[in-house]
Amino acid sequence: MATTDTHPPDDQPAAPRLSMRVRRALWVWGFLALPVLFYSVIRFYPTLDAFRLSFTEWNLMRPPKFIGLENYREMFADEDFWQVFRNTFAYLIMGTPISLVVSFTIAYFLDKVRFAHNFLRALYFLPFLTTASAMAWVWRWFYQPAPTGIINSVLSQMGMGQMDFLRSTTWALPSIMVTAIWAGLGFQIIIFMAGLRAIPTTYYEAARIDGVGDWAILRKITLPLLKPTTVFLVVFSSIGFLRIFDQVYNMTNNDPGGPLNSTKPLVLMIYQTAFSSFQMGAAAAQTVVLFTILLIVSLLQLWVLRER
Repeated sequence: MATTDTHPPDDQPAAPRLSMRVRRALWVWGFLALPVLFYSVIRFYPTLDAFRLSFTEWNLMRPPKFIGLENYREMFADEDFWQVFRNTFAYLIMGTPISLVVSFTIAYFLDKVRFAHNFLRALYFLPFLTTASAMAWVWRWFYQPAPTGIINSVLSQMGMGQMDFLRSTTWALPSIMVTAIWAGLGFQIIIFMAGLRAIPTTYYEAARIDGVGDWAILRKITLPLLKPTTVFLVVFSSIGFLRIFDQVYNMTNNDPGGPLNSTKPLVLMIYQTAFSSFQMGAAAAQTVVLFTILLIVSLLQLWVLRER
């Protein structure tokens, strides 16, 4: 009985096999496909669509109507916008350096503490885990007039006059800024401490042998080697202050933006334009301005890292 040879002839080429590098890349992109798709839909598409909507007039009731640069003309001619623009950069310019100096000082000395070190570190990090709205309401209670507000009650007992923290055009913005700085200290302290722990101790030992003092060690060893950590926190903190919203909205909810818009940031203006006035095109134009500012900050980060 004849048998059939099922083996392919010798001259038939074998199926091509993928290299290990190609297969690994396919596995990686296979796992990343869903997150990349989700990120594109949630982030990239709304960002690009905001540019399109910024050239339209849209109130959610009718289809968007193309009006060109009219939203930008009205925005740049509005004095309230420039007031909000100045407030936004006031949060950035004052809040970022103060928060970094305070957090580094605490981290520097906390790193030298050995007793209850983990407890103190967790204590400083706890505010960062608390919701911003809850912290804002607690600080709002602190700022109330006596006898309700703790701060004014202490000032009264010391024979000093009370302060209108959230009702004054002079003190409202610094009062909210204190809350925002305090809320972000925990994260910055932890990052600074991680950077301090990453510095090799051999540098410090060699400096001690050479008789270098503490101030010189801090200035010539610690701060230069902490530059990557500092750059990251500068950018992270800057973006946080440029996008400040929760503290302002919750601490001035009776008059969002404070007296005479003295505390209103750009994000709150976008929120009110979109969901109070339902001017979606104008809100999209304001969003494009905020996006441009954030993009410039990110590019500055890349430039600083390149210079490093």
